[in-house]
Amino acid sequence: MTQGKTIRTVLDECLAKAATLTEMIDYAEDSIVSKTILDKSVGTITLFAFAKGQKLSEHTTPYDAFVEVIEGRATLTIGGEVLHVPVGQIIIMPANIPHAVAADERFKMLLTMIRA
Repeated sequence: MTQGKTIRTVLDECLAKAATLTEMIDYAEDSIVSKTILDKSVGTITLFAFAKGQKLSEHTTPYDAFVEVIEGRATLTIGGEVLHVPVGQIIIMPANIPHAVAADERFKMLLTMIRA
């Protein structure tokens, strides 16, 4: 924060330009890579690339989260239910419900978080 103002991010490589999501982020061995596309007070849009075997442990957020799998297949656990979400499919992880993300194979996803 700078003098009461919050600095927000807009990724220049797609600002008023067409871009291909899968080409905007690369995998890294034994890692989860994230890239913020847009960060505003009302929400964020973030790209993720999960290497095989990586995971985000179970947690909750106070906001709904929209996930679109853009490459590979994600394994999501929402409220104790395991879901396999392939490329091209979407899912909403509801606010305040425990969820986790695991990469049985490497995959990329777009996460949109709405803070309202």
